[in-house]
Amino acid sequence: MNLKSNLIFTLYTIYGILLKVMASKGKVRGISGQYPLVQNVTVTEGGTANLTCRVEYNDNTSLQWSNPAQQTLFFGDKKALRDNRIELVRATSSELTISISDVTLGDEGLYTCSLFTMPVRTAKAYLTVLGVPEKPEINGLTKPAMEGDHITLTCITQGSKPAADLRWFRNEKEVKGAKEVNASGKTFTVRSSLQLHVDRNDDGVAYTCRVDHVALAQAPQQATEVLEVHYAPRVEIIKSTTVPQEGQYLKLECFSRGNPSPDPVMWTKDGGDLPDLDRIIVEGRELTFTSLNKTDNGTYRCEASNHLGTSSAEYVLYVYDAPTTLPPSTTPPLHPILPDPTVQLSTHASDPTVTGSRDPNALGQHGTDHALIGGVVAVVVFVTLCLIIVLGRYLARHKGTYLTNEAKGADDAPDADTAIINAEGNHAHAEEKKEYFI
Repeated sequence: MNLKSNLIFTLYTIYGILLKVMASKGKVRGISGQYPLVQNVTVTEGGTANLTCRVEYNDNTSLQWSNPAQQTLFFGDKKALRDNRIELVRATSSELTISISDVTLGDEGLYTCSLFTMPVRTAKAYLTVLGVPEKPEINGLTKPAMEGDHITLTCITQGSKPAADLRWFRNEKEVKGAKEVNASGKTFTVRSSLQLHVDRNDDGVAYTCRVDHVALAQAPQQATEVLEVHYAPRVEIIKSTTVPQEGQYLKLECFSRGNPSPDPVMWTKDGGDLPDLDRIIVEGRELTFTSLNKTDNGTYRCEASNHLGTSSAEYVLYVYDAPTTLPPSTTPPLHPILPDPTVQLSTHASDPTVTGSRDPNALGQHGTDHALIGGVVAVVVFVTLCLIIVLGRYLARHKGTYLTNEAKGADDAPDADTAIINAEGNHAHAEEKKEYFI
């Protein structure tokens, strides 16, 4: 059987050579307008490529497909090259279609369709084979990473043709990396690096390297690594109420975040142990006061630690007076009781009908304003009284009758000159007419 195939191939080859010789000598004439028509083909490595050659007008002239090495694949419907991957799809007087399965990068190149007219007419179709990139790998990740470390993640993929594109994602958000492309034969090796300054926010974050390539349009390749970051704890105290009052319930929660998870937290008051453990309950991270009183005032400290460090937070507790309403008295008081403005201010500050839901700190500010206004009014009244007293003393000191020199000597003088002389003469007795105000 193999001998018969080789014989047929040899005969067709000889026939083709004879046609070319005859065409060169002009002894055979073809019909004008007979030209083979082909199209370029692109296929993914491992796929199947179909090569089609058509002729619009043909007078039963044979068609032939040849590979880039000029080896005849099919001459009409006769297979010439023993390659199990190459098969005949359709063979007529106007069309020759063959298929190449399990295509490799070595199959890429120019394929020639020949129409054996005189002269022989040919058309060339380029078969492009896409190299499928391998699944990417991420290197450089240390587990666990420590907060503050500088690490470099490297993603690498091989076998792409043309060169693939690598993209980085932090969770779902794209981040930029540094790309490097190296040729390796007909394919390319692509690397992309991502620089990271690790902090606690990177703990549990997924970093993904994705390969974009024309051969992976339906299913892109990607690799993902999740960072584990170890860091010292941070502590925060969360209170259940903003204005604690006597008799109320209060819960303080020590919220600590660290990796590894911090050890059980420690509660202290004013640098010492917690008092009155019957009313103050410690359950894990929670500190609960079942009924507040003034003795609970102080600074409460929560402390958490792991092998990387220790952190603490403080809460200053001040217990406010509980709002009260005094019932009316049924017996008259033995002694008259004068109203105490301080007591009244405290009563109004505690009365919910007056304060509503205001902050007690705001009430203290209003009381300070009222005291300031009262002090200013008292100063004004005191200054006014002082002015009145000084003015009265001044008017009293300067009261009396005041005479001119002419008037002093006018009692016994016939004219003005005599009156002046008499007044000067009486100046010696002026001490007897002085008035004194004691």
